Amino acid sequence: MYSKEEAQRIKKDFWIQFAEEYPRKWLLYNTKIKDVSFKFFVDNKKAQVLLEIEPKEEKKRIIYYEKIESLKTILFEDFINDAIFERDYHLESGKIVSRIWVEKRNISINNKNTWNEIFDFFNEKMDAFERFFYEHEEYINDLETNT
Repeated sequence: MYSKEEAQRIKKDFWIQFAEEYPRKWLLYNTKIKDVSFKFFVDNKKAQVLLEIEPKEEKKRIIYYEKIESLKTILFEDFINDAIFERDYHLESGKIVSRIWVEKRNISINNKNTWNEIFDFFNEKMDAFERFFYEHEEYINDLETNT
């Protein structure tokens, strides 16, 4: 088990090395859709690349989710064939969000030997998610056009 300081140092080193390996600006929070963002996640068991939909208004959250879900076949066939869709994902805080994500298991931020595997996974999956989003951004963002 690592001390809090050691765990923070490992996380910091991980993200610095990832930025050095893949020095590009990721879309992340710049989707131009309020409360719709892409995220990287890694812990001592898994890595995830995810699209999180979390508007305060549940109706908006569901509309955005259903719009992206209506593009599921395109996402699977042309971009990411193993994405997981969850309309009502419960965060530890109790908040409910919608989430579309991909996951790689049996890796660990605490094991530097898996870092390159995680970096490659992050790069491949986030790039695919971003290309999908850019291609369908206008449709996703237009709340007047329903699914």
